[in-house]
Amino acid sequence: MPRLLKDVRNRLAQRTNQRIIRRFIMSKRSLPVTIKFIAACAYLMGATASCAMQNTCSLQSGVTTGATVTPVIELYTSEGCSSCPPADKWLSTLKDKAAAGGAVVQAFHVGYWDYIGWVDRFATPAHTARQKQIAQWNRQNGIYTPQAVLGGKDWRDWHGSGAQVPASTAPAQARIALKQLGADQFEATVTPAPGAPASWSAYWTITEHGHSSRVKAGENSGELLQHDFVVRQFTPAGDYKTDASAPQKLTFRSIASTPGHARQVNLVVFDPKTGKTLQAISGRC
Repeated sequence: MPRLLKDVRNRLAQRTNQRIIRRFIMSKRSLPVTIKFIAACAYLMGATASCAMQNTCSLQSGVTTGATVTPVIELYTSEGCSSCPPADKWLSTLKDKAAAGGAVVQAFHVGYWDYIGWVDRFATPAHTARQKQIAQWNRQNGIYTPQAVLGGKDWRDWHGSGAQVPASTAPAQARIALKQLGADQFEATVTPAPGAPASWSAYWTITEHGHSSRVKAGENSGELLQHDFVVRQFTPAGDYKTDASAPQKLTFRSIASTPGHARQVNLVVFDPKTGKTLQAISGRC
């Protein structure tokens, strides 16, 4: 009987602590999510509460790219496009490959179908601008959805790849070392390899899994759309002259993570003249 009473008390204490955390977080709406969670844990220390971060970061100790180019897949998609849901589902099958470091995968939502009746909440003009740049590199007459891009090249036969990503055997033309500096702060060191182009460019993205939208208008009206690898932040990192003897440090401050959605921090280094990937890296954080 005493043991049963102790178990009941423990459960009641746990529920009380959970209510305290929720109330504390709601009272600190202006703080980033991670800081709110840490502060709530500290607040509860006097009540012997045990708190752990919801998501561990694979970049705390740093990660480094290998000898071959990491494949970079970009999907240009829209919630207002009836042809896009199959492509979105295909992209989700690449989660294991990406988690193992076998690819950098990104879903860039675009807004040029919003006029049909449904506004894609993940779309930004910057995504459309990048797709237009890719079209110029590939000498395309226009842009379209869904469009898959592999290593900067228009990839029309993505349908037949299944959950596989074409193996990369091309030697990397840059080396990237990526680490976390602090909460939502990251640093990469990019070292061009011999034979790299005379200049290089780079961009950062934050991608998230597990988003969904119940579409109420447009071509996908009535559908529940599921999304992974959603680009939530796209930040160009500049253009640089190649100098293998002088590695370039790039710093990045990301938006706060969305609670309940696993996220990835990605850096892509590419040839600004052709869009070709020189090297890329991704880490869960």
